[in-house]
Order: sequence, then structure tokens, then C-alpha cells
Amino acid sequence: MGELSPKLVAGYVAARLARFFDVDFSDRLSAINQMTDAMDPGGVKRLPYFCSGCPHNTSTKVPEGSKALAGIGCHFMASWMGRNTESLIQMGGEGVNWIGKSRYTGNPHVFQNLGEGTYFHSGSMAIRQAIAAGINITYKILFNDAVAMTGGQPVDGQITVPMIAQQVKAEGVRRVVVLSDEPEKYKGHEALFPSDVTFHDRSELDQVQRELREIPGCTVLIYDQTCAAEKRRRRKRGQFPDPAKRAYINPHVCEGCGDCSVQSNCLSVVPRKTELGRKRKIDQSSCNKDFSCVSGFCPSFVTVEGGQLRKSRGMDTGSVLADNLSSLPEPTLPALNGSYDLLVGGVGGTGVVTVGQVITMAAHLESRGASVLDFMGFAQKGGTVLSYVRMAPSPDRLHQVRISNGQADAVIACDMVVASSQKALSVLRPNHTRVVANQAELPTADYVLFRDADMQADKRLGVIRDAVGEDHFAALDANALADKLMGDTVFSNVMMLGFAWQKGLLPLSKDALMKALELNGVAVERNKEAFGWGRVAAERLDVVTKLAESNGEQPDVVEVEPSLDALIQTRHAHLEQYQNRQWADRYRDLVDQVRKAEQELGSDSLLLTRAVAEQLYRFMAYKDEYEVARLFTETDFMKEISNTFEGDYKVHFHLAPPILNRGLDARGRPKKRQFGPWMFRAFKLLAKLRGLRGTALDPFRYSADRKLDRSLLNDYRTLVDRIVRELNADNHETFLQLAELPAEIRGFGPVREQAAEAIQEKQAQLFKALDTGRPTLIRTVQADVKEENHV
Repeated sequence: MGELSPKLVAGYVAARLARFFDVDFSDRLSAINQMTDAMDPGGVKRLPYFCSGCPHNTSTKVPEGSKALAGIGCHFMASWMGRNTESLIQMGGEGVNWIGKSRYTGNPHVFQNLGEGTYFHSGSMAIRQAIAAGINITYKILFNDAVAMTGGQPVDGQITVPMIAQQVKAEGVRRVVVLSDEPEKYKGHEALFPSDVTFHDRSELDQVQRELREIPGCTVLIYDQTCAAEKRRRRKRGQFPDPAKRAYINPHVCEGCGDCSVQSNCLSVVPRKTELGRKRKIDQSSCNKDFSCVSGFCPSFVTVEGGQLRKSRGMDTGSVLADNLSSLPEPTLPALNGSYDLLVGGVGGTGVVTVGQVITMAAHLESRGASVLDFMGFAQKGGTVLSYVRMAPSPDRLHQVRISNGQADAVIACDMVVASSQKALSVLRPNHTRVVANQAELPTADYVLFRDADMQADKRLGVIRDAVGEDHFAALDANALADKLMGDTVFSNVMMLGFAWQKGLLPLSKDALMKALELNGVAVERNKEAFGWGRVAAERLDVVTKLAESNGEQPDVVEVEPSLDALIQTRHAHLEQYQNRQWADRYRDLVDQVRKAEQELGSDSLLLTRAVAEQLYRFMAYKDEYEVARLFTETDFMKEISNTFEGDYKVHFHLAPPILNRGLDARGRPKKRQFGPWMFRAFKLLAKLRGLRGTALDPFRYSADRKLDRSLLNDYRTLVDRIVRELNADNHETFLQLAELPAEIRGFGPVREQAAEAIQEKQAQLFKALDTGRPTLIRTVQADVKEENHV
């Protein structure tokens, strides 16, 4: 499939004119066909996704072995989240397609997602037909109290959970259940529902769905939880409870296993780079307090109850900004003789469309011709937004609203992932298009779906820079500057607008742009300030950066690729704290043996030694009860908490200690419990007892988790011994894969156990390759990335 564009037509018209009238347009065609050959670097994509804390993150899950059918609404996005959700049908037709398919698929049952707005519109008729057809289907009516997909409007009509339950029961539904994140609110109101309706906490979803799929005929599950975006809006207006409670992750304890993302499916659980690898953190600015991430099987989670965020409130920099603006040189603006094409690209829901509208309005105020074409759709849910802005001296000079390939004069890249997508790259022309790019790494859905997803920021920015030329490219971290200087990253896109104007990318006056911001009518003075800071950054980035750095503590700078000696030294120091000097020296001795063996092969990169240094450390510093306690009490974690929160707060811990096991949860895992601040004192005592680790007096040594840890360490030591004895040029690659493979083993308890089982088949293949002398390539994602960095 393609599309008909003026550029495509031009080639055919020129050929015909040359044939019949002997007119040569080759020079002109050559000019309009110039475009970059740059390609999307691949990897992460800017996919639309459920909002942080969205009810659909939980409600659209189905039990193992089941499938769901999609419907109209935000919940349709479950189709690309690996949730066995497929198909699409019109409103009111939900489940109709299952009548025919159910006879031939061999699957006796299906779940059908249905929003409560769609139910009120026409979905009730779909349920009626399913009952009449006698098919086995469970309708999941997702009651989120708003028409979220189109902006959070109220449902068109009066509708409540009891009303839906009464109506579907009257239609002949076999069973109705209600699930909610707060089922206690129905206590005392059971009389409003049919007598056989049962109420459950959302944590019971899997078990309830397994029961419903075994009931012949039509059943209904009403999932009641308010839309996360609507919660946020109402909280800002004081119309919805805002609990003084926040989730936080101890990065020292976190293993980067990603189970918190699996359980929550939440975009606010984002990567955090540390000297010991990638971990996870909670983006407090976007978190909507759903707390489903806390159910991840990991002791690193705490909840901070009471107090509030010590949020950056910006700086009193009015005089500094005014002084800098008064001495800034006026930019050289491009002439607007013909058409001028500008692409604005960024993340949906962050104000990218507003930037395009402000530019178009400014052109209109100057009596210029202007058009804007926004490609967004579902993109308001964090997806790709591209705004094609075209300007000309008069409207009659604009003949299309789309920017053709290779025809962009300028690009304002508010997000590097969008700007390096093929659609955005296609409009660039080498040594002509000018680009300003935001260097901020904005989280994508890939971070939720793939725990090791890497944005490869330098590579993406490099692709854009190379496509247009060094002299046509400029960048800044607008999000970091907006946060530090203004206290909110929401102003980053307007800051990029000011940066672009000062760089001479807009053929419009500052007065027109300021008037357009006023007409927009939202945070006018703050947006003007953001525009001003963007201007100053374009000329005096060092001044702006130093000013921002003076506002509060700076995050630790993590060396992406430390030297091998530095890596070994750091881990040696950690192991000395973990147990003692003797334990740390044992680690260094083993690594040195591998290093000596690899050096004898004449290898300069020492990739195998590095892999052993990283993975052996992880197995020697396994996070048992003593180590978790130490990482809470003998690190800077509590200082980090005090730097993040203020006021009267208390820290609560979420653990599943084996000696206090209270049974299994719905997923067959040990139940996690909340412990109060007193646990910190218990941790202090436990950390001091780490000398008991592995001895006859160790009360934890016989648990399944500790047995697994010791087994994994012994297996890796055996591998190291074999490397030292047998390493040669022919088996180096195979040993490297074996040394790196345990990087996949992360997490705690059942998560770690499952990960250990998952690599066994690969290990067996690699050991077989060693024994037979036939190299086998089964690389891990981490290995490919590391080797690329070394190259």
C-alpha cells in the first residue's frame, strides 16, 4: 500500500511532457528527489500504551490457555501487549464473530473486552445475541468511569455497576462477578445487586476468570476501577482522594528482573543505570498510585506513607533570564519566499500538537498561509505524534498539507525515538534540513515489554546528525533543563520551540509566537519563560546547564563501560562488604586465572574475562536475607529517600520472608506482606549476623532459594575451572556464551528459579558444542550490545 503524492506524480508528468513537448525537467526533478538514505536504527518503538496505573493493565489479562477478543476503546491496545487478545469489531458487535468461530477453533470459550461506555451505547445488544446463540463467552465489562480514549468525557447517560449487573442478569447471564481495586466500597450495598453476585479484589482476577471459563453459556465479569488519567485530572481539582503514599525501589536490592513490569504493565516503572547494571525505578512524576508494581516478587519495594515528594519547584531565576535575554543576539530568520516545511515530532500527550498549533497560529497572525497536519490517533496514549507544518507568503502557495520525502526545511525533534523513525527520517534532505533534537531518553513501551530494551540514544542522535550534516544539527536535554529550571518537564517542548527559533529555524517573529502562546491560554507566562530559556540555551548552553546544576543534588554519573580493572576493583570492594576480605580475594583470584588464560590466546578485548568478572560477582554476592538487610541499612538508600521526600513520612517494607510464610497467592507464589518501619531495626540486626551465612547456625541455609543460590555458584565455579583448563581459540566463542548466559538469571524466589530453568536448554547445547568441538552461536541480548560497544 502507498499513497499518491505530488512528488510521485511529478516524475510521470515530467516524463510525459519530455516525450510530447521536448521539455527537460531533469534538473528540477533531481532537486525535489533529494532525500537522505538514513534508516531507522531499529530497536525500541514509540508505541501507544496504557497510561501509568491504567485499570486495563490488570483487567485485560487472561488466564493461561485462554484468549480474548478486542473491542472499541483504549483496551484495544492489549492486542500488541502479548496478552492473547485479537480481532476487532464494531461497537455493538462484540462477540458476534465468536458465534461462527467457536464451532471450528477447538477452543470452547473466549473472553470479550467491552468498555462500559460501549456497553451503554450498544454493547448490551451484543450480550443479548450471545445469550440467544448459546455460546460460551465471558464479557469483561471494563467500568472505568470515563470515555478515556477520546479525552476523558463522562459516559453519555446514567450508568452504574449495580445497574449493569441487574440488567445483564435479567437478560439471562449465567453468572455475574464484580472485581475492583477497592471491593470494600460495596460492603453494605449488596442489596443493589442481584442476590448471587459475588465481589472480589482485583488480585483474584486470574482465579475468578478460570472459574468463569468453565461455566457453560454467557457470563459477565465487571471490572470496576477508575481511569488513571481521569484520577489524575480529578486529583488536581481536589475531586478524588489522593493517598499520601508512594512506591519506591531500592536500587541496591533490585535485580533488574522486570517482574514489577510484568505484574503492573506500567510505564512509570523505568530503567535506572547503575554501576552494577540496569535496575528499575519509579518515575514519581508520572506515577498514578496504582501500586500493582509492588506485587512484583521482589524485596526492593517500599512504600513511603505520609509526607510528600520533595519535588523540584524550579528556581527564582526571573532576573537571570531577563539579563540573558536582553543581551542575546537576534537570530537570522529564514526568508519565506516560497513554501517552508517544518516537522514537529514527539510523544503523544506531552503537548507536541500544541507546538505545531502555536507555530501555525503565529503564521496566521502574520497573514501568512499556513497549514498543519497532525498524525496522532491513538498516539495521545504515549505514541508517535508527527505534526507537518507548512508555511508560505499566502495560502494559494500551499498545494498540499503533507511534507514530501526530502522536502523538510526544519525539524523540531521533541523525542529522539520519533525523530529517528523512518517516517521522520524520510523528510530530511542532506545539507539542507536543519534539526534541533531533545536528548532526553523518554521511556517507551518496550521498557515494559522487554526488560533489556535499550534506546541506544547516541546511535539514534548520530543517525539524525549524519542524515543532515553536523552543521545542520543541534541538541539539548530539554526535559532535564525544564525540570531543574521550571520544576516541570511539561515545558520541555516549548523550550525546544524557543531553542529552534533562536537557532533560526522558524520564519516567524518572536512577537507573533508570543501572541500565539497567549491565545493558547494555558500557563501563558510559564510557557513564555520556557521559550526564553530555550533561546538562552541556543546561545549559552553552558550558562543554562551550570545554573540548572546548582539547583539541588545531581544524580550519580554512571560510567557506561568502565575499564576491566575498575570493574574488578569495584566488585572486589563490594564482596568485602558482602562477606569479608577472604571472600573478595577468592573472587579476584578466579577472575585473574581466566584473564591469564585469555591473554595467552593474544586477545586484546578480554571479553571473556569481563563476562566472568560480572557474572561470577553476581553469584558470589547472591542476595539472601542478610544481604537484603545490609543493602537497606548500610547503603545510601535512606539518604536517597530523605532527598526525595519531605514531611512526616514512614517507610513500609513489602516482603515474603520464608520463615513467616502465610501461604501462596493466586499465582502460586509466596504471599507478600507489608511490614512497618520497625523492620528497619530488624534489618540492622540481621545485617550484623551475616557472618552466619552458610554455617550450621544459618537458619536460612536449608531454604529452596538458598540451595538454588549455592548450586548456581558451584556450577559457575565449575565453568570457570573448565575455562582455565581448556580455553583455546576454537572454543573461545562458546565459552564466552556460557559465561554470559547466566546474566538472564535475575530476581528472587520463583522469578529467579524460573529464569534458571529457562537457560538450561541453551546451556546444554553449548556444553554439547564444547564436547563435540562444533561452535554454536546462541548469543544473549546483553552479549550483542556489549560486543557492539567494544567494537
